Amino acid sequence: MSTSQPSSGTASGQGTGTAPEEAPPVLLRNARLTGVHSSEDADRVDVLLRDGVVAEIGQGLAVPDGAEVVDLDGRWLGPGLWDSHVHMDQWALVRRRLDVSSAGSAAAAASLVGERLRSQPPAPGQPLIGYGFQDALWADEPTRALLDAVSGDVPVVLVSKDLHSVWLDSRALEAHGHGGHPTGLLREADAFAVSTAVSAVSEDQLDEWVGEAAEAAAARGVVGIVDLEMTLSVDRWARRVAAGTTCLRVRAGVYPADLDEVVGRGLRTGDVVPDTHGLVEMGPAKIITDGSLGTRTAWCHDSYVGMEGDPAARGVATYGREALVDHLKRASSAGLVPAVHAIGDAANASALDALEEVGCGGSIEHAQLLDPVDVERFARLGIVASIQPEHAMDDRDVADRLWAGRTGRSYAWGSLAEAGVRLQLGSDAPVAPLDPWVAMAAAVWRARDGRDPWHPEQRLAARTALAASTGGRTSVEVGSVADLVVTEIDPLTATDHDLRTMVVSATLLGGRFTHLTHLTLLTLLTP
Repeated sequence: MSTSQPSSGTASGQGTGTAPEEAPPVLLRNARLTGVHSSEDADRVDVLLRDGVVAEIGQGLAVPDGAEVVDLDGRWLGPGLWDSHVHMDQWALVRRRLDVSSAGSAAAAASLVGERLRSQPPAPGQPLIGYGFQDALWADEPTRALLDAVSGDVPVVLVSKDLHSVWLDSRALEAHGHGGHPTGLLREADAFAVSTAVSAVSEDQLDEWVGEAAEAAAARGVVGIVDLEMTLSVDRWARRVAAGTTCLRVRAGVYPADLDEVVGRGLRTGDVVPDTHGLVEMGPAKIITDGSLGTRTAWCHDSYVGMEGDPAARGVATYGREALVDHLKRASSAGLVPAVHAIGDAANASALDALEEVGCGGSIEHAQLLDPVDVERFARLGIVASIQPEHAMDDRDVADRLWAGRTGRSYAWGSLAEAGVRLQLGSDAPVAPLDPWVAMAAAVWRARDGRDPWHPEQRLAARTALAASTGGRTSVEVGSVADLVVTEIDPLTATDHDLRTMVVSATLLGGRFTHLTHLTLLTLLTP
């Protein structure tokens, strides 16, 4: 019997090409099971993983031939985590962009741009791309002139934190066909077009960066994502898996622009893409029906505070009822489950109306402001509320200003859970970090940065938040898929800080290690 320890910080599925069904048996010794054991419980169990599933749980289990044996030494073993709303290409790109999220004003953001151009300018002819500004609470306006004053001859494109607006200097405006724009701040469709254009890199480069982002996600205990990139990504993911990016399961969504192609290929939600070791599936059919809170384009029943009398005071409905119903019928009749973006209360009511008329089920993505009667409709219609809890922590001050008097029914996760609505947690990365522990912290504690909880009556129970981050699993059971995470502490009793800084000792996908840190001093034994 040989004994060894991992020689590097992680053991990852990236580059290994090892399919789940090819993984050797793994015996995890001395585990405490999340949702079963308590912190005071002295009992430990062994967990045998074979052929991608949990084969046996007990004490003193025999070591199968050829098995890897890992002593967890009382660490916590729980279901692996899913992020149910990710823009993976954008997340991979944002990890390399100028972060302007700390800017408290347009002038401060422009100053950050100037500092970067002086210290680390882009290659000649290339733009500077930044990310993360939130202008809703700024006292000054983001204008092309502010950026022109610091950018010189470099095109500058800043993407907002919620992705629904972009701020450009004059050179960038000319390059993207908006030379005559008065302010340089583009919203919604125009912003999406610019964001897509500046995200264009070679396929090889993007695949490399996405692979690195996937490894980073696996290191946080993530086993799967729902990728809602605005361009069809299912074939990109098949290519990435073939090249060795095998550390995540991926459900790749489709937007209206590519719906005909997906329908023509006969792809249905849940279909496994061939030659991906079962890791890539066709995901939902995404459609965006309104904007966002930060850009004041989320479609609401009532005016945004301070915009009364403005034609756009209630936000923007991007689809009329008939067009939305037609799209849902087209997608659902082809076997694609709808995922409807709706943030404002009017958008959510409209989405529920359309889903009820079509009778197709599906999810509403975000569900940030809800009329109380619509909470019950989620439950009655069986519509999943796919929520991104960290958005509430980012948006609480903006919501208090723009949705004053309505915030008691905004980000109303507690009400949804009490009504029996199925919840799914996600990040909307890059809007928030691709880290389900952060989402759970926001859901359970509704606080950050030492501030008091915001509308604590809408907090989720820890077990509910965990289930919404694991596809409904709260514990490890015989026969369940061996997508698992090992943590140093019990997630169900963790504080806000503990969740946000959760130490992940190992992640397994189909019984195969995609992350294993030597800092945990785990020992691998191979008979």
